Amino acid sequence: MSQTLGEKLRHAREERGISISEVAEQTRISALYIESIENDNYKPLPGGIFNKGFLKSYAKFIGVDEQEALSDYARIAAESEAISEPPLKVYRPEVLTDDNSSSSMAPTLIFAGIILALMTGGILFVLNYIQNRDTNTANSNPNVNNAVTNIANANSANPSVPVGNAPTITTSKFEFRAAGDEISLTAAVDGKSTTQLIAAGGSATFEPKESIKFGYARSRSQSARLLINGKSIILPEMPENPRRNIIEFEINKDNLSTIWNEGRIVFQNAAVPANSNLNVPANLASNTPFPTATPTRPAATPRPSVAPPVNRPPANKPPPTMQPTIIAPRPTAKPSPN
Repeated sequence: MSQTLGEKLRHAREERGISISEVAEQTRISALYIESIENDNYKPLPGGIFNKGFLKSYAKFIGVDEQEALSDYARIAAESEAISEPPLKVYRPEVLTDDNSSSSMAPTLIFAGIILALMTGGILFVLNYIQNRDTNTANSNPNVNNAVTNIANANSANPSVPVGNAPTITTSKFEFRAAGDEISLTAAVDGKSTTQLIAAGGSATFEPKESIKFGYARSRSQSARLLINGKSIILPEMPENPRRNIIEFEINKDNLSTIWNEGRIVFQNAAVPANSNLNVPANLASNTPFPTATPTRPAATPRPSVAPPVNRPPANKPPPTMQPTIIAPRPTAKPSPN
């Protein structure tokens, strides 16, 4: 009786006195796989080329012909596949045909063509109607187009005109910039005062909740810039009190709307001089109080002092002749009788 592949490999291993653990260590094959091969049980193995690789390495290590072992395994695999796989039943598709199909397709194609033509005509009609309506609307309203164009041009020419309502103090973002020279700025945000030096070209941002007060030197008025939510606000060039050197103003919820709409800081007690012919700049006429003119008396012109005349004798007249003075004797007092 001929031996199976597993029996051949096991006898060859036992004749050489090699244990399964030694074979597994030298060939890097699991001991479970080696036992399965010797028992002709190939189900635990991965299958395919892995089984052939295991058999080839095992046979080579124990001195069995590799090709003979592979041919025996191929015969065993073919037999096991023939037993395990049932014969495949071939199904042939059947095509059912109707002899009257060619005659029944003609009405269907005609109806589909009519539907397609109606849909195409409807789409073209709608597109033409929309195009004509837009053209008529543009031609019938030239004034509207001109007004829209003028509004667009006005908005582009005046980008600083505010759009929408004035913001609230809680939603406002104040940005103070130093355009030309550095500015020492004192800012009181909600009552908390801080002083910082803003370099030329720099800026400082504030977000108050109730109020904000700014203060800076009058000599830096030309370099001071203020933006509220990106909108430029014109700042005063003179302090509210002309005798002071510090320009101070406060923005709160009461005057924010006015400042936003006018685009400038206006002092409440600003006065316009009575003489309207004076050439005063607009920003100074509304923001800077003018001192009342006090009439002054002209100083008294000193009169030149006149020296007393000197009695000089005329040059052509002779000196006066001295005449003797006669002195009358005084009467003597007579004694009164007793």
